[in-house]
Amino acid sequence: MTTKSPDTTALPAATADTGDNPLPEGPFGLDRLIQDVADVLCAEPEEIDPDENLLDQGLDSIRLMSLVSRWRTEGAQIAFVDLAERPTLREWADLLAPAS
Repeated sequence: MTTKSPDTTALPAATADTGDNPLPEGPFGLDRLIQDVADVLCAEPEEIDPDENLLDQGLDSIRLMSLVSRWRTEGAQIAFVDLAERPTLREWADLLAPAS
């Protein structure tokens, strides 16, 4: 297994967008989701890639269920299966974005 060295010169993943694809905002924006996933994985937010499959980053169904439960108590209208079928943080941010 190889380990990637963090690139400390790069912008954080959540702010590296060029503007062509605006990042979802609101209470469940990408920055928040990265932090929450990092918390349940006992990782640093910089280690979480918003475009990589979260299963490959160590997220399992128990941790996913705890995130769903936490977010529902804060008003998210989301189901476990919705997130499990789209396992990247960028997709989650789109699913959790407020309807316009």
